[in-house]
Amino acid sequence: MSYFTESNLEWWLEQFRALGPLPGILLTFLKSFIPPMPTIVIVGVNAAVYGLWAGFLYSWIGMVAGCLTTFLIVRKISGTALIERWANKPKVQRGMRWIQRNGFSYVFLLGILPVGPFVAVNVAAGLARMNLMSYLMAVTLGKGIMVFCVSYIGANLSDFIAEPFKLFGALAFIVLSLWVSRKLDSYFIRKQSVQDQQAELGPMK
Repeated sequence: MSYFTESNLEWWLEQFRALGPLPGILLTFLKSFIPPMPTIVIVGVNAAVYGLWAGFLYSWIGMVAGCLTTFLIVRKISGTALIERWANKPKVQRGMRWIQRNGFSYVFLLGILPVGPFVAVNVAAGLARMNLMSYLMAVTLGKGIMVFCVSYIGANLSDFIAEPFKLFGALAFIVLSLWVSRKLDSYFIRKQSVQDQQAELGPMK
C-alpha cells in the first residue's frame, strides 16, 4: 500500500492520459476490491489530474461500479457453504437483519463518509440480499456527496498549500468522518441488538 502515494498516483494517471477517463475510473473501481487503498488520496488525485468536474465524474462512476460489482458478486455466491457459515455468525446476522429493515439509510449514511468500513457494508448488503434498486440509489447518492467533497479539495489543493490554515478544515472533515463512521456503526449494531431483544421478549408477554 506504500505505493499509493499522491505523487505516484499522479505519475501513473499522467502516463495513461491517452486512454482518456479509463485510468481514473479504474483506480476508484479497484478501491472496492483492495480496501486499504486510500479513498481520499485516489479521489483527490483524479480531481487534480482531470479537473474538478471530470475528476469527480470519473471517481463517482468507478466507485459506484466497484461497489455494485462487489454487491452483485456476494449476492451470487451467498448460497455457498463457506459464505453461509460466515453469514450465520450472530453479529453478522444482526447486521444483515438491520440492512434488511433499514438498508437504504445504512448504506447511504456510511457512503457519505470518505473513511470507514464501506467494503464490509457492500458485503453485508449482498449477504442480506438488499433490494438492488434501493442499494444502487443509496450508493449513488451517498458516494456522489462524498466524492464531490473530496474532489473539491483535490482540485483546489494549490490553494490549500498557499494558505495552509485552510488545511485545518480538510483535516477536520477527515477526522470527523472517521468519528461519525465509528459512531454510526456502533449505533446501528446497538439498535439492532435492542430490536432483537424486544423481538425475543414479545411472544413472552
